[in-house]
Amino acid sequence: MANSVNLYGRIFITGNIRAETGLHIGGSQSGLEIGGVDNVVIRDPLTDRPYIPGSSLRGKMRSLWEKKNGAPQNWPIGQGVRIHICERLEQYARCPVCQIYGVPGQLEASSPTRLVVRDVFMSEESAKALESVAQTDLPYTEVKWEAAIDRVTSAATPRQMERVPAGVVFSGFEMVFSVYDYPGDLQRFPDVLESMQLLEDDYLGGQGSRGSGKITFQNVLVWARSRADYRQPLIFSEQGMTVAEWLAQREALVEWLNRALPAR
Repeated sequence: MANSVNLYGRIFITGNIRAETGLHIGGSQSGLEIGGVDNVVIRDPLTDRPYIPGSSLRGKMRSLWEKKNGAPQNWPIGQGVRIHICERLEQYARCPVCQIYGVPGQLEASSPTRLVVRDVFMSEESAKALESVAQTDLPYTEVKWEAAIDRVTSAATPRQMERVPAGVVFSGFEMVFSVYDYPGDLQRFPDVLESMQLLEDDYLGGQGSRGSGKITFQNVLVWARSRADYRQPLIFSEQGMTVAEWLAQREALVEWLNRALPAR
């Protein structure tokens, strides 16, 4: 990698996320209370409202992009969990995954991570609806009962799953893609949008194979800031669109970004 790092600008993706089915992103549970739920969701400690961690969004997008590109799962990150990481510069130079999502800093192929994904919090409108209208089992959430079936004895063991109800909107998500002095950075940006579309067709959080976790990105905007005048936002379109609609104008978007973020 070069000794200097030149930031040409940043591209921002903003909008809302709607839970199309119940959403379970697990949180920590210090102890099991009598009558408590087996699997709880993560909550904002200040408001007690569920939220979507940026790490959950980014991690699932990376996983799906690795699968889309057939990237080898060569790096262990936990018991039985492996992801793709380029350890050598020659691998990194042609990798469609690591140039977006990054590699550990101690490796030879280390470079600035392109994609930052923020936490996303429940919209005030959805929170008020859950407080005043919906009859939820717990504050802002429902409890889904399931049964684990013993394949030998056919005995059913009930369990509880806490979920954010379908229809809840998480507002103001933000993803930031930094463009550096590295070949092909701008051409890689639409891959982030494609990863978002892969996520819409998959699921976020847990229990996806049993119906949970379908989401859609809504009212998506793409805009930029150039280092030539970082204070001035550069707008491609003021109309919020779906991810599919943005990808339909992929070539025009990249052409505009090349003009908006000149390499100087």
